[in-house]
Order: sequence, then C-alpha cells, then structure tokens
Amino acid sequence: MASNDTIAAISTALSNSGISIIRVSGDNAISLIDKIYKGKQKLADVDSHTINYGHIIYNQEIIDEVFVSVFKAPSTFTREDVVEINCHGGILITKKILEIVLELGIRLAEPGEFTKRAFLNGRIDLSQAESVMDIIQSNSEYALKASVNQLNGSVSKEIVLMREKIIYEIAYIESALDDPEHISLDGYTDRLSEVVSEVKNKVDELIASSNNGILLKEGINTVIVGKPNAGKSSLLNILANKEKAIVTDIPGTTRDIIEERIVINDIILNIIDTAGIRDTDNVVERIGVDKTFQEIDNADFIIYVVDSSIPLDDNDSRIIDKIQDKKCVCLFNKSDLETVVNEEDISNKIDGRIISFSAKDSIGLDELEEEIKNLFFDGKISNNDETIITNVRHKDLLCKCRESLSLVEQSINNDMPEDFYSIDLMDAYKSLGTIIGESVEDDLVEEIFSKFCMGK
Repeated sequence: MASNDTIAAISTALSNSGISIIRVSGDNAISLIDKIYKGKQKLADVDSHTINYGHIIYNQEIIDEVFVSVFKAPSTFTREDVVEINCHGGILITKKILEIVLELGIRLAEPGEFTKRAFLNGRIDLSQAESVMDIIQSNSEYALKASVNQLNGSVSKEIVLMREKIIYEIAYIESALDDPEHISLDGYTDRLSEVVSEVKNKVDELIASSNNGILLKEGINTVIVGKPNAGKSSLLNILANKEKAIVTDIPGTTRDIIEERIVINDIILNIIDTAGIRDTDNVVERIGVDKTFQEIDNADFIIYVVDSSIPLDDNDSRIIDKIQDKKCVCLFNKSDLETVVNEEDISNKIDGRIISFSAKDSIGLDELEEEIKNLFFDGKISNNDETIITNVRHKDLLCKCRESLSLVEQSINNDMPEDFYSIDLMDAYKSLGTIIGESVEDDLVEEIFSKFCMGK
C-alpha cells in the first residue's frame, strides 16, 4: 500500500466512554475532513495545533457534536497533516464516524501505521518506535520508565555515539589506504585498539543491562511445583489476589496448566501453576504431570511448595532431581501446623533458599519477594535514568556488534592488513545501525509494526 495514502483509525479503546478519537493522517487529511466538518472556520483555515468545536455532518444530517484537533505538517507525530476527531465515546457513534471518514476515500490504517510513518519520515528512529508499543504494554513502573526513557532517545544516543566513533576509524583507514603519501597508518593500531576497547566496553555494559531489563519488561517465567495438595494453587491465588485456581482438600484437583501474570513491586512473574507430581494410574492426571515436567524445562524460576506437615517421599525426590539445576525457592508450606520435614532434608539437595510459609496466613510472601530480587536483580531493582536494554532484538544486535569488534582486536593482535579492520568495523557499524533503523530490511520493519495495535 502506498505510504502517502491518507489513513484513518480509531485511536482510543472501543468502548462506552466519555470520548473516542478517530485519527487521520496524510497530505489530504485536512481537506477531506473539511467535507464532513462544520464549524466557525474551515479546518484548512485554522492555526496548527488547535482544537475546534463543530459538528460532523453527512448527507445533510448532524451525526455528532465534536471537537476536531488540527496538526499541520511537518510539526506532527507523522510529519504529515494530522486531524483527530474527538467524538462521543459510544461504540456505535465511533464506528459510524469512522465509516463516514472511510467513504471520503481515506484508507483504514494498518496496525502501527501511524508510528511506522513517524519512523519512515524521520520523526523517530526504530528503537523509539518500538518503545511506543512497550509503553502501551508496560506492566510495571520500571518497565514503563525504561520505555519512556527509550522513547526520549536514551538508547539512540548511545548507539549514535558508538557509530560515530566507528565510522571515523573506517573513514581514516580507507583514506590512508587511498592516499598513503599524506595519511600514515604508522602506530595507528594502538589508537584503534583504544577506540575498539572503549566501544566494546560500552556494548558490554548495555548487554549486561539487558539481563535484568528484559526480565523486568517481559517477566520471569515461573513454575510452581510440588506434590498434590501441597498448597500450590493456594499460593497462586494469594499472589494473584483472586480465586484463579480451584482449591480443595482432594489431591489432584489441578490437572492442567493454569497461567497468570502477576506484578509484585515492579517484578513481573509469568506464573504457571502445575498439576501435583505423584505416581498415578489416572490417565488425565498423568498427562498433567508430564506437562509439569515440560514446563520446568522452560522455566526461569521454580517455586517448590512442600507440605511440611507430611514426610518427604519418592515424589519429592523426582521433583528435586528435576529442579536441582534451576534457580528456585522452596516454600515450607503449612508452617501453621506441626512440621515433620526438616530444612536439612532439602537444603543439601537443591541450591535454593528455604522459606517458612503459610498460604493460610500469608506468611513468607515478603521473604519470597526478597529472594526473587536476590536471585535475579542482585538484591535491588534500579529505577533511575540509566540506559537499559529491554528489547531482545537490540540485545542480539549488540552481541553481533561485540563479535565484530572482537574480530578487529584479533586482527590487530595478528598484525593483519588494515583492510581487515575496515570489514569488521563496518559489520559492527551496521549491527548498531539496525537497532535504530539506519540499515534495516523492509521485512523487519513490517514485522515490527505488525505487532502494534490499530490506530497507533
């Protein structure tokens, strides 16, 4: 579809609400909407960045009373003329006005097309465009702040600075190779080594930030495991603050996977409550146990719930064997009852903290939260303005950049010809450029923006 089409979409959630906004962008946005808008002035005659009272009129009938915002190019989000119709928020009226707008010859926007145009027209770079969707999908204050910082250019600035240093060295090498009489490369490798080391250290710093950043944005894949009736579902209900799972005194009540996303003080847990692990002749329950072991393999974190009021058995041994190489916490549940299991029975078998817990009295939740911080975030969650990588695509490209810089160092150490340096430096330069969209394939752009919501 042509990128210069005039496009429109509903930009607010489609529900019964105070107002809805229909956004229109393109060279003909103002002139086309003027055909259905009636106010004191034509929209073409009003100043940019103003909101104007009037009515939407179609077939000589008043459709709705509206406020229409006008933003004239190039000082707009898309760098095109933009009109936003603020109508009443009913579902029917919003859809009706959108249908009228589309009858003017305006095309319905694709998902993320407004933001895509902002990128293609140079208003924002690709990393900033991705942060727009991250802001919309943020599930914690930390993730929101990191996304806002990225939208304001925190990642872009770091990438641009590194690319400037790299391209300078590429240009210097190429110039020296083309004009050796006037530009000497004597002793140049010492200076290049310093620059490569400096850039590589910054890349390492950003990669290191991604280890926490991605987890805090996307969440820790957490699996609750234990024998039947140990209190797994009760724990899930406490964490979710709602009756997500059925809880009974009958062992084997949970037979299928139950998933829930939970935020605990800026930590997102993608929690999976699994079937209790035990030997059983019940076909359905046995399938649930098999699924549990599959989920353990894919988990970042295991919460092992032990009913401390009954002795350990072979089923506990199966669980311990499966999770001993995983990051985990063992909750000694039912601590309000007389305990028959000692911490020593488990502490020498798994590398994880044991916490006395009571699902009945909600005892031990604070200790669980602190242990998660210790395991994944070195005991604290930073929420300042430092640059944090929260995007897997960015991390992968930074890793590729680092590999290229390592090859440059290897070439220097092996006294390779200078043109070898240029090849790997250019690869590093391109990897960084792909993060911000300076060098990016069309299919990648399409893939990224296809994940956006309609109207953004």
